[in-house]
Amino acid sequence: MTGEEETVRMHMNRSETEALLFHAAFAALCGAVMAVPAGAGAGVRFLALTVLYNTVLPLYARLRGHDGWMPLWRYSLVLSLFQLFPDWILTEVMGILVFPEDGLFKIGTVSGYMPLLWTIPLFILLFAAESVRERKGEAAAYLAAGLIAFILFVGSEQTLWILGSWYPRRVTMVGHVALYIIVPEVLLGIYGYYGYRTSSNRGVAVIGAAFSVMLVYTGAAALSYLIIERIIAGGA
Repeated sequence: MTGEEETVRMHMNRSETEALLFHAAFAALCGAVMAVPAGAGAGVRFLALTVLYNTVLPLYARLRGHDGWMPLWRYSLVLSLFQLFPDWILTEVMGILVFPEDGLFKIGTVSGYMPLLWTIPLFILLFAAESVRERKGEAAAYLAAGLIAFILFVGSEQTLWILGSWYPRRVTMVGHVALYIIVPEVLLGIYGYYGYRTSSNRGVAVIGAAFSVMLVYTGAAALSYLIIERIIAGGA
């Protein structure tokens, strides 16, 4: 290993350690904020936490010299904003997802914190996949993206309803997870990582890649619903 390669590896390890500590601290803060029986509704607290994350993370990255975090965050934020559309379709058009009254404004039928909330799992997913790519190569990175997407997204579906967030209705469930959404969310991880890798941190390309990922996710969710709920389950 050359001196330059050793320097990159040492920086990568520091970056990974600080990313882990940053998100562990943020998770602890989220737990504390959501657990306090405050007057503000769940939606207001979700919004405050998502705004905080999207403000503090890039500032922390700049201050600590983690330049590699910035393109990951920018792409995650753009894709998160676009994810409003599939959530809107699932709630208003298909009627299989519900955002209950949570004390916050809605964008259409979607709670106002959602365009920022997706940034958090997407950043974690992309960061982890990039770390795997540095060690194991492209193929392993895509496998990791799919696996991490399954863990993060399915885990959130299973748990966040407790805090007064979204919940599915009139669909086949596994625990608190809608069965139809599992494959689309895994595809979101894999194709989302592909979009990041191919956009090369170029402004217009990032927007185009994120938009195409959103379209793939939306189509996959609709097709998966058709197959599982209408063809297999024989729903009306």
